[in-house]
Amino acid sequence: MNIAYYMPFKPMGHPNPSGDLVTGTELFHYLRGRGHTIEPVSRLRCRWLYLKPWGLVQLAAETVRTINRCRGLKPDIWLSYHSYYKAPDMLGPACSRRLAIPYVLFQGIYSTKRRRSVKTLPGFLLNRRSLLAARTVFTNKRADERNLLRLLPAHRVCYVPPGIHPEAYCFDPESRQTLRESWKTGNRPVVFTAAMFRPGVKADGLREVIHSCAAIIAGGTKLQLVIAGDGAEREMLEREAKKDLPGAILFLGKIPRSEMHRYYSGADLFAFPGVQESLGMVYLEAQSCGLPVVAFKDWGASEAVVHERTGLLAHIAERHTFAENIERLVLDRELRRGMGKEAADHVRRVHDLDKNYGIVEQKLGELIRPSRS
Repeated sequence: MNIAYYMPFKPMGHPNPSGDLVTGTELFHYLRGRGHTIEPVSRLRCRWLYLKPWGLVQLAAETVRTINRCRGLKPDIWLSYHSYYKAPDMLGPACSRRLAIPYVLFQGIYSTKRRRSVKTLPGFLLNRRSLLAARTVFTNKRADERNLLRLLPAHRVCYVPPGIHPEAYCFDPESRQTLRESWKTGNRPVVFTAAMFRPGVKADGLREVIHSCAAIIAGGTKLQLVIAGDGAEREMLEREAKKDLPGAILFLGKIPRSEMHRYYSGADLFAFPGVQESLGMVYLEAQSCGLPVVAFKDWGASEAVVHERTGLLAHIAERHTFAENIERLVLDRELRRGMGKEAADHVRRVHDLDKNYGIVEQKLGELIRPSRS
């Protein structure tokens, strides 16, 4: 296949990391690794573009440039990754129509509540137009699948479970021994968490983990909290942690993703609330390394974690349960080991990226055959 590829929200190589950027990049590399010709045809960011006075002029110029480029590339199909009200795909539908090739979306999101605000209504309408133009919309979230089926017929919506490369996230016994010695954990169970230290739900989530662990220790249970990540809120979080968890917390700083399996291996469980997380790849990575997960079930964690089998999930309305679930796993060694083993098996059965993206590859092939004919 010859694929024109476009990421309206963040182009590949964008300096601000995110789960969406990782997923879009991995999809690109999977298809290229399978021998297909796939080219990023534009770096235009559509994020709030429709609110900018020069946005339509920029879009018009980029549409002409992209069509001219694609005529040289001669793609069989157009594939865009991630379209929603903040960053609707304003380029793909027009370009694919002019090129007379099928238009496909991976991670299209449909949220009708966005039509209630004057600010977000244009984005809602533009995104809706993109969804209606797509021959197929892939999604890796069940909640998004349900919403998409309110707009599109079932044969144009395809659920693909989120995935990682499990072989890159395996338990490493040597790293476990080395890290636990350097962390001076002794016989204390290690609670591990990881996130970007940016204002908002990320920093609030880390604060929730810190306060939960502090409450557990105050009740007489020993543990060590280890946090990976960095960002603008680090000083504030360290200040709170020193006050609430003296001698029981360690900040690692930013860890390269390729090294994260070592740090998961050094821990006994992974905890992060995941408020407003669309998925949170860390849940899959931690489970793949044999860690049970503690999170809230109201958002993306429920896509990756099976309650009472691979981890413990709580509703945010019962916020105290988050700390109770951490304590339950800290106190019960056999429970966390059993869940950790099931978690690693679950990721390999259900969330293997290569197996799941095979569904995308097959569907794309089916879509281009009629157009080739």
